[in-house]
Amino acid sequence: MHSIVQYQEFFVNYLKNQTIDKEPKNLYEPIQYIVGLGGKRMRPILTLMAAEVFNANYQKALPAAMAVEVFHNFSLVHDDIMDDAPLRRGNVTVHEKWDINTGILSGDAMLILAYQYFEQYEPIIFRDLAKLFSKTALEVCEGQQWDVDFETRTDVTIPQYLKMIEYKTAVLVAAAMKMGAIIAETSSENANLIYEFGLNLGLAFQLQDDYLDAFGNPETFGKQVGGDIIENKKTYLFLKAMANASAEDQIQLYSLFGQQLEDNTEKIEQVKAIFVRSGADVLTQEAIEEYTLKAFATLDKMEVEVTKKEILKAFGENLMKRKA
Repeated sequence: MHSIVQYQEFFVNYLKNQTIDKEPKNLYEPIQYIVGLGGKRMRPILTLMAAEVFNANYQKALPAAMAVEVFHNFSLVHDDIMDDAPLRRGNVTVHEKWDINTGILSGDAMLILAYQYFEQYEPIIFRDLAKLFSKTALEVCEGQQWDVDFETRTDVTIPQYLKMIEYKTAVLVAAAMKMGAIIAETSSENANLIYEFGLNLGLAFQLQDDYLDAFGNPETFGKQVGGDIIENKKTYLFLKAMANASAEDQIQLYSLFGQQLEDNTEKIEQVKAIFVRSGADVLTQEAIEEYTLKAFATLDKMEVEVTKKEILKAFGENLMKRKA
């Protein structure tokens, strides 16, 4: 197996050779733009890594890894439109750089392009990849709809929120890993275990993203810090704060989340102060650790070499140490 940095290099080199020089430019240039903005490439790296965990060459997994990355970026383009987000990875979002209609149509094209990468596999593997991908894509849409619904609901529970982030974020991380297992043609038990590993890691990742949205460094986070607060999203931080804050802070937090302001600077600081006073910040960090450990527990059941389990564990540990 290779290091995370090497997998990243392998994937980026492959991605650079996937340039789409086609007409109309206003359809394909936004795709090149968003995919080229960078990011950690966590999901495609996991596909390559999972393939090699189960003794396949990473090169065989490159088309599937590309499908995962294109789909992930498709979801970001549409999410940014729905959230009216100005920044993505520290750069202007597609709908701001072009326009909303272009963002919608280019996003649609990305979904189709993602499927086309599976056509490079033999029929049985293509079938299994496409089946998993279709299931995952629909779950991501369901998760996104729940996310939108929760913005106007006052009765969201923590289990409901966890189900939403499982579908919106974690299932794609899990599917990325299972795709590597499918390509390696390992046992169904191993494929299901690597999916479970990815699912729990994805939950931990999203909870950490929620945390960093409020408490991350704006210089390195790449997105607008406090974006969830501005959008009045009922994140894990919010739900834990409402469950543990004083009556006075609960009233203030509920009031703040009913506001739509031109300048949200003071609102963000007031909400963050309640998150800290209520202990929601610490409880969120504890939940991140809990799901990370759940992911690691699945490794014990997996039928692979100990050294490969250690590589997966190291990846999870590094992911959870991120500050942005």
